[in-house]
Amino acid sequence: MNLPVSSPLKPMLAKRAEALPHGADWLYEPKWDGFRVLLFRDDADWLLQSRDLKPLDRYFPELEAPIRAQLPERCVMDGEIVVVSPAGLDFEALSQRMHPAESRVAMLAEKTPASLVLWDVLCVGSDDLRPLPFAERRTHLESLLAEAQPPIHLTPATRDRNTAADWFDRFEGAGLDGVIAKRLDDIYQPNKRSMLKIKHSRTADCVIAGFRWHKNGPGTMVGSLLLGLYDENGALHHVGVAASFTAKRRAELVEELEPLREGAAETHPWLHRNGEMQRIPGGESRWSKGKSLSWQPLRPERVCEVTYDHMEGTRFRHTAHFARWRPDKPAHECTYEQLEVAPPYELSQIFGKGNEAHSK
Repeated sequence: MNLPVSSPLKPMLAKRAEALPHGADWLYEPKWDGFRVLLFRDDADWLLQSRDLKPLDRYFPELEAPIRAQLPERCVMDGEIVVVSPAGLDFEALSQRMHPAESRVAMLAEKTPASLVLWDVLCVGSDDLRPLPFAERRTHLESLLAEAQPPIHLTPATRDRNTAADWFDRFEGAGLDGVIAKRLDDIYQPNKRSMLKIKHSRTADCVIAGFRWHKNGPGTMVGSLLLGLYDENGALHHVGVAASFTAKRRAELVEELEPLREGAAETHPWLHRNGEMQRIPGGESRWSKGKSLSWQPLRPERVCEVTYDHMEGTRFRHTAHFARWRPDKPAHECTYEQLEVAPPYELSQIFGKGNEAHSK
């Protein structure tokens, strides 16, 4: 490709903030929960580049025709690939699209087609737009996507903080991840955390039902704790992991958890249920190649409090963060009932009427 902005290029990033910023120099957008991509197009050539600089276009062939029909012949744009289901964004279905078999890729392109949500433009034709303030780049993008049709979408945006706060609450029911705040005068800065992301944060009490060794210290350091919650029938489900410990704390956890290892394998509900061996939590997938997934069962007796952003089905969407032990909490009280669930919000409100830019 012969573009003023070339691949590989690391996208501009966001750092976490606790609250929406105040002031007239901010633009707010919904935070999409999909695959971040940079789109490169030079006439017949096109590329969807992932955040980690890998090509993704072969997995989403259904996007080629809309890109050719709706976007400039020579351009680079920033955005996100998502899969939309009747219940909202479906990250699990999106993950399944990453398959090595061409026949399955083609089948999934029809069964769970992807959409492309765009929020920035880096170049058009021979013009490098990265040095321009974001407000000007946004104006260019709105003009370019004025007639966009599904599956190509312009992300909603607003300068009104109250509207953004309303989005933060309502859009979660559609599977969105929070709100992004961008300074109107910012140039495009690859690989710099120049934007702000404001995400949901909640707490839950979970049973510690196992752990994995740390890659740098098998047998001496805990890598992650395996978290469990009970359903209404009393079955313990693996809902995710808690990690992000210091090296010192990882070593301490080995000693703290040692008493719970005794006899755990003989009766553990994730190993034995109805007299049959069960699938180990976090079993191997295309995402885990090269990673050790062996785990150490613990008697599900100890409870900890974790923070998390949101659920995807019956599991935490992202890694939870350990907050504290809860010695006062019986393990059997760690149920799904405690979780705060966002009410569903019709995604068509975002992709339809809500897709119009708010410039006031």
